[in-house]
Amino acid sequence: MDLFYMLFPVSGVKTYIYIPPLVAFAVSFFTSMGGVSGAFLLLPFQMSFLHFTSPAVSSTNFLYNIVAIPSGVYRYMREGRMAWPLTLVVIIGTLPGVFIGYYIRVLFLPDPRAFKLFVGCVLLYIGIRLLYEVTGKAVAGKAKMNSLEEKFRQRSKKIKENQQAKIVAGLPPEAVVKTLSFSLQKVEYEFWGEIFSFNTVSMFMLAFIVGIIGGTYGIGGGAIIAPFCVAVFHLPVYTVAGAALMGTFITSIAGIVFYSVIPAKTGLATSPDWLLGFLFGIGGFAGMYLGARLQKYIPQKFIKIMLGMLIVYVSLTYIVQFFTGYF
Repeated sequence: MDLFYMLFPVSGVKTYIYIPPLVAFAVSFFTSMGGVSGAFLLLPFQMSFLHFTSPAVSSTNFLYNIVAIPSGVYRYMREGRMAWPLTLVVIIGTLPGVFIGYYIRVLFLPDPRAFKLFVGCVLLYIGIRLLYEVTGKAVAGKAKMNSLEEKFRQRSKKIKENQQAKIVAGLPPEAVVKTLSFSLQKVEYEFWGEIFSFNTVSMFMLAFIVGIIGGTYGIGGGAIIAPFCVAVFHLPVYTVAGAALMGTFITSIAGIVFYSVIPAKTGLATSPDWLLGFLFGIGGFAGMYLGARLQKYIPQKFIKIMLGMLIVYVSLTYIVQFFTGYF
């Protein structure tokens, strides 16, 4: 068994070679359903369990995203659930933010405790807001989202009653994203008979801020922008997930370049551990493909609760670690 135990020289991590892909598979399977790559959970795993704490852990997380995300994006594209205008706005907004985030990380937040507190506070707000969205008070005033949920329930019931069906539930083939308008003021699209829209400038500003946070921490931004699109812009998670993953993929490429090419302080490791990141990516690739494929069979409310609880748990862990001094 010692044959599988190895040292990763770049990061100094010592672990069994099958641990990174297994952990990444489990994480990405569930998080990809909400448009999140899972990098925000893998990073604390690397820091707390693998003791990889230098800024290079951020770029290694970006590498994981690059390897893992394409499979999930492929499924969303194949099934027509990529909201391309949303994807474009997210990418344009996050790219300059990632550049700024790199400098914040290496110049002002090289200490894991400091930037964990920063990201923990942001994620705590988003996680609580996302969980609030599934409460009776919040749901009552959202006719479009309620309509989608009711359609989902009715379709599930109908298919379950038909014992000859090949699947147990899910979105119908006609539940695809159709762009209705795309301008600098407003984006509007149709999904499963309902029309959704958002302000282009507001989404751009959100993506820019998310890019800064994502570039600082190495999470790509999906963990932040996906819940925000659902909770604040009231967009269905079925249409947000693909766009958030695609945005995370593009910004992760930029993040790798920034962390690998731009000079940092002398002796400060910023380039990724390529082997470790690739192993995480392999597991994430398989997990995201399955998660994206099964997302259409999972009720939107469950996805919201799952994602919200994960984010709140991680955020509280970061905050507690800052005040206890344990990291």
